[in-house]
Amino acid sequence: MKRREFLLGSSAAAGVVGLGGLSLAAGNDAQELVLQSANYRLRDQLTTGMVSLSPDAPPPVLYGRQGKAMRLTVRNTLPDYTAMHWHGLRIANQMDGVPYLTQMPIGEGESFAYEFTPPDAGTHWYHPHCMTMDQMAHGLTGVIVIAEPEDPGFDSEQVINLRDFRLDEEGAFLPAYTARGAARAGTFGNVQTANWRTEGVYDHAAGTLVRLRVVNTDTTRIYRLHLEGAVTRIIAWDGHPVEVEVDLALPTADEPLLLGPGQRVDFAVRMPEDEGQSAALMAKFPGQKKRAMARLRATGQSAARNLKELRPLRTNPVLRPNLDQAEMHEFVFGWTPEGGAPDDGFCGSLGYSFWSINRTPWPGDAAQGTGPLAVLEQGKSYVLRLRNESPNLHPIHLHGLAFVPLKSNLRKLPPLVSDTVLLLKDEIIDIALVADNPGDWAFHCHVIEHQKTGLAGFIRVV
Repeated sequence: MKRREFLLGSSAAAGVVGLGGLSLAAGNDAQELVLQSANYRLRDQLTTGMVSLSPDAPPPVLYGRQGKAMRLTVRNTLPDYTAMHWHGLRIANQMDGVPYLTQMPIGEGESFAYEFTPPDAGTHWYHPHCMTMDQMAHGLTGVIVIAEPEDPGFDSEQVINLRDFRLDEEGAFLPAYTARGAARAGTFGNVQTANWRTEGVYDHAAGTLVRLRVVNTDTTRIYRLHLEGAVTRIIAWDGHPVEVEVDLALPTADEPLLLGPGQRVDFAVRMPEDEGQSAALMAKFPGQKKRAMARLRATGQSAARNLKELRPLRTNPVLRPNLDQAEMHEFVFGWTPEGGAPDDGFCGSLGYSFWSINRTPWPGDAAQGTGPLAVLEQGKSYVLRLRNESPNLHPIHLHGLAFVPLKSNLRKLPPLVSDTVLLLKDEIIDIALVADNPGDWAFHCHVIEHQKTGLAGFIRVV
């Protein structure tokens, strides 16, 4: 395997804010997020029945600052229950937003105040963890940016939220999932968007340095990405800085970066010199030609900046595991043994049971007598062996903790701090972590159809 295949593949606001400037005010330590129905023109026709935090716009980028307290009150006006998870944030367990595991669901007309202090800077995101499939498929996914205390030297930044939607020719929603899709790679959308736009154009001054934050918040799709038209480098992965000694090859059209659901990548982009030129975030979809998901268009006279002017991002305070004393736990991801029953449905059941961890499907959020997949002792180091016994890819996400990939049986993995790892077909990956955050932490595939049909569980840190 080539070193580029780390790019999770086999060949197989200073300035512009993401989502058209529809972010909440930066710096506020108390904000109310109102979950509500929305209408939006995803195609030529208006699509109704979407879910957002405003009636006519995508969920905004939420901004916080490393080490500064945040209070985000979620008020639910939807007829369904909900709960909000802050994907990638290593916060207290009771603020993690997993129904019945860390909190009771939020009913219609109810509110829940999430209060936490982010220990890590970086690019993260938020989404519901109750009625997950329906609410996410209808739009309720947004980006959360935790800024570093020091300015690394960018002139502006751009957030890109990658999402698929399943629409008919009139712009109405098709069913969010199918049994066939759930039992395989998932049910794919037919309208691929960035910030709910099919090809957004965002203006940035020519010759400046832009921090491009790309987040895959899709329920299913693994994006194959590369950048064209600008000098770039990868500076962060899943919210954590890429250390300067880690050699990362930039993705190309022939060897793209695979970004699975839940994963994030930050690029430093040096904008083109001439006004009107653009840097394009390109994607390749099966059976289609590559196309631009979003373009950064140069404006004005060149500022003639250089990527070497950027200061390195400071490493987040993640404890590194002691591999000499680490205890190993193994997890097998595969299909459900015959006779598996669908989950209890309190937070949305698809009516099927196709997947399992350690050959036992997750029985549901409110199921009685369901114990942890593993019990870890606080402060100790562990190696988790993740074994994919299926032909399908699985982005495996661990709440509340950060880990470092150690090795794979298929490719070389650089030691990047992460919370979501993409398991390829028949792949075995060892990840290492320090169990430094007590609580019950959800552990699941981020293809939501896989999660909701059995590929989920939790790890307890005591």
